Amino acid sequence: MPGIRVIGGAAKGRRLKMVPGDSTRPVMDRVKESAFNIIGVGILNAALLDLFGGTGSVGIEALSRGAARVVFIDSDRLAIKTIQTNLEITGLGQRAQVVRGDALAYLKAKPESGFDYIYIAPPQYQSLWAKSLTLIDSQPEWLNPDGWAIVQIDPREHAELPLTRLTLIDQRKYGNTLLCFYERPGE
Repeated sequence: MPGIRVIGGAAKGRRLKMVPGDSTRPVMDRVKESAFNIIGVGILNAALLDLFGGTGSVGIEALSRGAARVVFIDSDRLAIKTIQTNLEITGLGQRAQVVRGDALAYLKAKPESGFDYIYIAPPQYQSLWAKSLTLIDSQPEWLNPDGWAIVQIDPREHAELPLTRLTLIDQRKYGNTLLCFYERPGE
């Protein structure tokens, strides 16, 4: 499998390490590039929560493109070590916080501050995306007003969810990957 790289911003072209084993599935460059093209300049000075961080590729891309801070969450010890290594490779660690823990437990706590973007790319076929989105919907202060939760799943996993505070505003399909953009409407 080809390696992954940073595709834009200050660390463009840097090759990132993969998590050993097959516990993670890195986001394809095409999907990552599309997501950041949709976000556009909104990433500048933004705060991003990278749930199910894996290699850290999405959060590192955000930092490279000018995000103010990124919090990475993953429960896997090897993923955490890989994220830390990739932050060292790119020199972007000063604006990052890496947390080893369960993403759903993290979302059940009260947020210290909101995020402009929450990227949700969990292990497949376990409904973790739906559980994560439902938790964010029940505590919308996880997202700043007009903030987005971006879900990356297999299209076969997608289902309508009974959300009250988040609105599905866009969907894009790239092969066997579906990106869903949910917004917390501003006041």
